[in-house]
Amino acid sequence: MHKKKKTGTTLLAVFCLVVVAFVLLLFFPLPEEAPETEPEPRSAELTIRCAGDIMGHLSQLIANYDSATGIYDFSGDYEYVQDYIKEADLSLCNVETTFLGDGNYKGYPYFNSPDQLAVDIAEAGFDVALFSNNHILDTKLAGLERSLQVLGDAGLATAGAYSPGAERTLIVPAGELNVGIVAYTYETALYNGHRTLNGSIMPAGAPERINSFRYYELEEDLRQIADDIASVRARGADIVITYFHWGNEYQRNAGEIEKEIALRAAQAGTDIIFASHPHVVQEIGEILLEEEIIPAPPAEEVPEPEKSWILSFRQKFGIGLPEPEEEIIPDEGPKIRTRVVPVFYSMGNFISNQRQETLDNRYTEQGMIASVRLTYDLDAGYIKEIDTEYIPTWVEKYNKNGKTRYAIIPLVGDYPENPELLASGHGARAEEALTDMIELIGGEYLYRYEYGSE
Repeated sequence: MHKKKKTGTTLLAVFCLVVVAFVLLLFFPLPEEAPETEPEPRSAELTIRCAGDIMGHLSQLIANYDSATGIYDFSGDYEYVQDYIKEADLSLCNVETTFLGDGNYKGYPYFNSPDQLAVDIAEAGFDVALFSNNHILDTKLAGLERSLQVLGDAGLATAGAYSPGAERTLIVPAGELNVGIVAYTYETALYNGHRTLNGSIMPAGAPERINSFRYYELEEDLRQIADDIASVRARGADIVITYFHWGNEYQRNAGEIEKEIALRAAQAGTDIIFASHPHVVQEIGEILLEEEIIPAPPAEEVPEPEKSWILSFRQKFGIGLPEPEEEIIPDEGPKIRTRVVPVFYSMGNFISNQRQETLDNRYTEQGMIASVRLTYDLDAGYIKEIDTEYIPTWVEKYNKNGKTRYAIIPLVGDYPENPELLASGHGARAEEALTDMIELIGGEYLYRYEYGSE
């Protein structure tokens, strides 16, 4: 009798426990789901710098030649600027001479320089030689072909001229990004129906080897430039640089035609514009374009985690689940951003023999290292921040130990203490050059010394 009563009590207790457990399964609050974490935004920072005209005047060749050893050495020209060149993620320059390799080295009007100049340009820290100017055919097609080889052997990528069958445009890696470069020189007027460069008829095959534009066929050539920009994007460029060799020599302000060309290139999708040829510094501008942000393609769907058996049990009975919240997606319309395209209308001479003594023009001694610092949104695929600057430079030339000494002096920081300026006594000329450039360009783009390498 007592045994049956005990068994019944046990069964009742078990039944009660089962009921309680069932109720808890159905109605006890579910643990809160962990909120979805947004992935950390990914970005890449990049500094791109570009110098203007590297000339090869005869007096420069003589100054950098050691007659005792028969060796040329141009490295001293870049002694004081090489840190600014090397600290950039990508550095470019306009190489305005050729390398025919015949030993008959010449300056103006038909430039032909020793191969060592290409080596020393690369050693100074440059990555890309912009071989797109009015002197690239100075030693004819053979000189152009060999120049591309010499520059490449020195470690410099080239843009503007290309070998048969090669791409018209260039893509180079820089940090986490791929940078596309398109470069063009202006052609001169037709002569008896023949296309000309620098006033000379182009040899057969040359027009197919260089990127150029014609002021007299500008609309047609602007379409080609837009196609090149689109092409280099399609080939994987994250950022596109366009270089132009344009304008009028010794003119200190950009022409209206050049401003229009810059606008059209920006509208075609280029991100940065560097330019030279006037042999003097011109103003810096920024083109502002209002553009719609194209959303990045959605990432691959991540499979949902496997549901717990408790949640599956509740869903089966439809009990103890929170009311679903209706997701309201606001219609914000297209997102617009302001795209900023820096334009350096003329970077002036980086190194040359054009100066007060030779041309009665002190502005030809002045140049710059154009500098762009940017932040690129790796997820959205566009530049979200861009900072435009220039490092002003001045070409020193004086007699040192019975020999001519050239040096590019960066006019930043404590530049009056530069040993070459102290030795030559040219500090006032360098200061005047800096004043000229600040008056022309303004102080807003002047290089901020705290970011420098010194």
